[in-house]
Amino acid sequence: MLDNKVTLEAYLRGVASKVGSWRPTGAGGRYNGRVKLSDITGVRIKKVAVVAQVVASSAVAVGAAAVVAATRVASPHNSHSIVEHELEKGTELSVIRLVDLLIERAQAAHASDIHLDPRAGSVVVRLRIDGILQDAHTLPSSIHHEVISRIKILCGLRTDEHQAAQDGRFRITLESALSVDVRVSIVPTYHGENAVLRLLSDQAEEFTLETLGLTPENRAKILRAINKPHGMILATGPTGSGKTTTLYTLVKMLNVPAVSIITVEDPIEYSISGINQIQINPRTGLTFANGLRSILRQDPNIIMVGEIRDTETAGLAVNTALTGHLVLSTLHTNDAPTTLPRLLDMKIEPYLIASTVNIAIGQRLVRRICKQCKEERPMTSAEAGSLSEIMSAELIELPGVFYAGSGCEACAGTGYRGRAGIHEVMEIDNDIREAILHKTSAREIRDVAIRQGMTPLVVDGFHKAAQGLTTIEEVLRTRYE
Repeated sequence: MLDNKVTLEAYLRGVASKVGSWRPTGAGGRYNGRVKLSDITGVRIKKVAVVAQVVASSAVAVGAAAVVAATRVASPHNSHSIVEHELEKGTELSVIRLVDLLIERAQAAHASDIHLDPRAGSVVVRLRIDGILQDAHTLPSSIHHEVISRIKILCGLRTDEHQAAQDGRFRITLESALSVDVRVSIVPTYHGENAVLRLLSDQAEEFTLETLGLTPENRAKILRAINKPHGMILATGPTGSGKTTTLYTLVKMLNVPAVSIITVEDPIEYSISGINQIQINPRTGLTFANGLRSILRQDPNIIMVGEIRDTETAGLAVNTALTGHLVLSTLHTNDAPTTLPRLLDMKIEPYLIASTVNIAIGQRLVRRICKQCKEERPMTSAEAGSLSEIMSAELIELPGVFYAGSGCEACAGTGYRGRAGIHEVMEIDNDIREAILHKTSAREIRDVAIRQGMTPLVVDGFHKAAQGLTTIEEVLRTRYE
C-alpha cells in the first residue's frame, strides 16, 4: 500500500523540482536541516495520503504550466509585466516564483545587480543596467521577510539571523538554458534587511581585445606585454570599470596546454576551463597574500591575483614577477600613470617597480548608443567647454558630427544599450623607468607616457564618441567618476 501512496510534502517537492525552484538539501523537506517546507510556502501543511498516479499526473500538469509561463520571459518588457502580474495576486502570490521572476527580469534586461531596498512602507527593487541604477518594481513590505528568507535559503544562509551581515552564493538555470551564478550580500538596515544580488554569467568567454573596445595600437601594446615570459600586467580603474573582465580575457588568451595558470580571486566571477581558480576565504586564513604564497609551490607559469589591496600582497606580487612569473592583477587608481606612485605608497622600492611592471591599463566603461534610435546631433557649448579644459583645441575640432540615442522601446527610453570600454595603455619603456627611479609625480609620468605614444583616457573616449559608439556626455561622466 505504501508503494502507491505518497505524502503531500513529497508531492510538493516533486512539483518544485520540475520547475527548478526548490532543491531540498535535507530530510523532511528541510534546507540544511533548519527550514521546513512551511517556512517557504507560508502555508501550514499536514501530511496526507494521496494515490501516486494522481500525484504524477498533477505534477506533470503543474510543471508544464510553469514551463509555458516561464518561456514567456523573453524580453525585458515581457518579464516586467509578468513580475507585475505576480505582484497583483496579493496574498496569493508565490514568493518562490517572485524571486525566480526577478532574476529572469534582471537577466533579460542585462542587469548586473538586483537591489532590494527596504523603505518605510515598501521594498523598492532596483536594477543596475549599464552601470546605472533604475527603479524596476515596488514590493509590499508585508512580503519583505519572506523574500529575504527565500534568498537566504537558496544561499544556505541562516534564516534566523537578522542583525548581522551575511554573504552567500547560489546558481540558477534559467529557461533559456543559461546558467547564472548569483552572489548575495545581505545587511541589516533601519527598515529591515537590505539584499544585493550580483548576477555573474559565463559571458567572459565571448570577449576579445577587439570587443572590449581596445584600439589597434593599444591591442599591440598588450600583446607585446603578455608575450613576455615574466613581469606584471596591471588593470586599473574604479570599482565597476571592467578590470576583472579585461584580466579574464587576457587569461583566456594565455590559456594553452604548455603553461600552468593559477588564479586567486574574491570572488571567482567566471569559471574558465583548464585554469585552477582559488576563492579566498579570510575566515580560514586564505587571503590574497597567503594564497599567493601557496600558489608559488604549485609550479605555475602565470598567476592572476584578483586585486592588490595591501602592502603585503603588493610585495609578494612584485617578488613573484621578479622570479620569472607573469603576474596579472588589478589596482584601484584613477588612471594608468597613477599606478606607479600607488605602488610606491605600498612600500615597493622604485627599482623593483621599474624592473617588474610591463604595462598598466587604465579603463572606464561607457554606455553604447542604442542602434535602434541613434541619430546625429551637434556638440553643445557646455560639452565643448568641458572638453576644452582637458583636451587641446585641435582635437576638439576634428569631427563635425556627434551622435546620441533619442530613446525607444529597445533601450527602455534611455538612448543607451550595452557598454564599451575606453582605455589608456601605458607601456613601461626606458624613459618611464627612469622617471620611476627618480620618484617623479603621476603628472610627470603621464607627460612622459603621452610623449611616448600613450592615448589618454578622455581622448580615447572622444574618438569613440566621434565614431558614434558613445556620447560626449558619457565620456565626461566617466571622466569624473
